[in-house]
Amino acid sequence: MKIMGYRRADGRVGIRNHVAVIPSVFCANNVVERIARAVEGAVALRHPVGCSQVGYDLELTARTLSAMGTHPNVAAVLVVGLGCERFKPTELYESVKKSGKPVEMLVIQDEGGSSSTIAKGIEIARRFIQQEKNRSRVECDISELTVALKCGGTDATSGLAANPVVGAMSDRLVEHGGSSILSELNELIGTEDMLAGRAINKDVADKVYAAIYGIEDKLRSGCDERYAGRNELISPGNYDGGVSNIVEKALGGVYKGGKSPVTDVLEYAIPARPGQKGLFLMNYESHDGEVVTGMIGCGAQVVAFTSGRGTPAGFPLAPVIKLTGNSFMYNKMRENFDFSASDIIEGTATIEEQGQKLFEMVVEVANGKLTAAEKLESYELFCVARALGGHNNTLP
Repeated sequence: MKIMGYRRADGRVGIRNHVAVIPSVFCANNVVERIARAVEGAVALRHPVGCSQVGYDLELTARTLSAMGTHPNVAAVLVVGLGCERFKPTELYESVKKSGKPVEMLVIQDEGGSSSTIAKGIEIARRFIQQEKNRSRVECDISELTVALKCGGTDATSGLAANPVVGAMSDRLVEHGGSSILSELNELIGTEDMLAGRAINKDVADKVYAAIYGIEDKLRSGCDERYAGRNELISPGNYDGGVSNIVEKALGGVYKGGKSPVTDVLEYAIPARPGQKGLFLMNYESHDGEVVTGMIGCGAQVVAFTSGRGTPAGFPLAPVIKLTGNSFMYNKMRENFDFSASDIIEGTATIEEQGQKLFEMVVEVANGKLTAAEKLESYELFCVARALGGHNNTLP
């Protein structure tokens, strides 16, 4: 099966053709946003990091920003630095350059301030846009596609309908040689036996147990009695939507991974090894933004995101397909959703039927169809992970 994408110099396939303007440090955010606003087709990646970081925390920032710049959905990159930050703009520039993408760099202190940097940046971004103006999509095998699997704003219909539909779509993609990534392991606690039992071998099974048990250890270490009221993993929206504890949430959330074998456990924002395909776990916990950013950093070109409570969040570099199993919320927030799986609960469609429909939508989006989040220019999900508080700091 084929999709129409953009073949990059490093051999990977993109489904979007963005010009990314990336700050190496938060001090450059305003300059970066001013450049992107002035150039149609340019996308700014605002973030709050890049300085006063050390060790693994700084490594996560470097790794993530590099993964964004080298992502296959990105055609060209303008790096903007301040000039005195811990994460040097030259490091980001060199990592993008190695991928074969067009890339240029501006340093605000060297350019003489914000205004001159903005003016020069606008010229560079416009030139990149012009260079990419006539780039055509080419036929690529669907095995080049990776979908990130995510839920947020969960309610009871997520586990009953929306997540199983995503799982059926994921299985269909894997059958065609493609890949999908499941993460947010803090909300998969209790499913480790199920996932390890599907691992392709014992080494991968051991990785599954180590990843989920490691998340449990981290959560346990943070249980300070002074803040006991802030330790719950279930949000008020989850309770209101009928999900009362982590077991219910985990057993509903794991359905996003379908029934495919688990190929490997990836580290945050590090792609699978060349030739590896199938269903992956990504070893990380935390909120929607950090997790989605990490999975896109692992190479996912598109996100399938379920929400029973409703969320408008999207991502600047990758289309986010929003779906729900809740017909009430689908109709209430229609402009934010792309797909409704509510027919399953209403008894007029099966999980497999809806999974096939979602798979067809994924292919349409890969071929260029805009999602609701893209039309609304919703970019809230870009969020660089932090390693504070005892996260597993073992570098791969």
